[in-house]
Amino acid sequence: MAKDPMRLVGEGVDLELPVLEGSVGPDVIDIRKLYAATGKFTFDPGFTSTASCESKITYIDGDKGELQYRGYPIEQLAKDSDYMEVCYLLLFGELPSKAEKKKFTDDITNHTMLHEQLHRFFSGFRRDAHPMAIMVGVVGALAAFYHDSTDINDPHQRMVASYRLIAKIPTIAAMTFKYSIGQPFVYPDNKLSYAGNFLNMMFSVPTEDYTVSPTLERAMDLIFILHADHEQNASTSTVRLAGSSGANPFACIAAGIACLWGPAHGGANEACLNMLEEIGTVDRIPEFVARAKDKADPFRLMGFGHRVYKNFDPRATVMRDTAHKVLAELGVDDPLFDVAMELEKIALEDEYFVSKKLYPNVDFYSGIILRAMGFPTSMFTVLFALARTSGWISQWKEMIEDPTQKIGRPRQLFTGTPQRDYVPIDKR
Repeated sequence: MAKDPMRLVGEGVDLELPVLEGSVGPDVIDIRKLYAATGKFTFDPGFTSTASCESKITYIDGDKGELQYRGYPIEQLAKDSDYMEVCYLLLFGELPSKAEKKKFTDDITNHTMLHEQLHRFFSGFRRDAHPMAIMVGVVGALAAFYHDSTDINDPHQRMVASYRLIAKIPTIAAMTFKYSIGQPFVYPDNKLSYAGNFLNMMFSVPTEDYTVSPTLERAMDLIFILHADHEQNASTSTVRLAGSSGANPFACIAAGIACLWGPAHGGANEACLNMLEEIGTVDRIPEFVARAKDKADPFRLMGFGHRVYKNFDPRATVMRDTAHKVLAELGVDDPLFDVAMELEKIALEDEYFVSKKLYPNVDFYSGIILRAMGFPTSMFTVLFALARTSGWISQWKEMIEDPTQKIGRPRQLFTGTPQRDYVPIDKR
């Protein structure tokens, strides 16, 4: 929806720029004609002030601490929904009926197995390879095995690829873990839920019975829901950018996984655990809190505050209750959890943290939960990728179906040497 235009006046320019109005959120200045009209373009490192696309999927208001999928507040979805329903919502825009949800869940379940030849693909990696390195390779390799769903111009093939990715990423993630510890791969069990099946593939062994704990299953499902999508973050933008070239969906999701691997993005909960290990014991907390308050000290408390959420992270509220339930059920005796709980108390009560709104974020709690459940820190980002696949696919699908979408091509402010003449080597 267009509003009254804005005028750009100066240096011989008098230009009207259209102003677009979203359903919620700030208005957007349309600068698509700026360069043609003025010979100038904008400079926006990190694209933090630039809308690269139009989307109907996820809305975030960082100042108010709001996160909505297709208009539904994340708190309501976390309380009353499950991950399969959220996947459907992200993909199709509406909550499913009972029949639609059953069919969708059945369709996803029917795609959980991997092509048997892919099992051999893992043996090409070193046993100590980082799980994210394996994820990037194996997910990218799916395009070599599923040729019947790589035509992005065919709506049916796009949907089959979407279902396959949502279904197979948990299988690949669990196989990545099993390979690293030398245990046999565990095949998917179609009688289990999405989260329950993943936990079974991760932690069961052929020689013993394994029963999925309902508390841990629900905790896993919640982690998937809370990480399913987060608007145009770095990895989602990477998926869209790769997709804008016409790349197949498997390649696009592999690109997203590669971007997520960065410690500034998907590695935050792992960094939080590393910080807790550095602190070590509760009696050392005052020392590290003092360092965090000291502007001259480079030390930072990881897991507190958020780049987008300037008030509180709405996902953290849900994760906080879940973390306490998981710790209570497992009764794990780990000094790191004592450190985490004391840090949480300080952050919620200390004037320094409260005044700066440095509340515990979702990474703080998810790291604690995953460690308690038995996941090594190297798998944390893999789980993030698993959960985010539904969001990536939904964003990719929306982009492909957008008639205004063009191949991504950011501009640059060139500050290098102007044109000069080549000098032969014997005259330099």
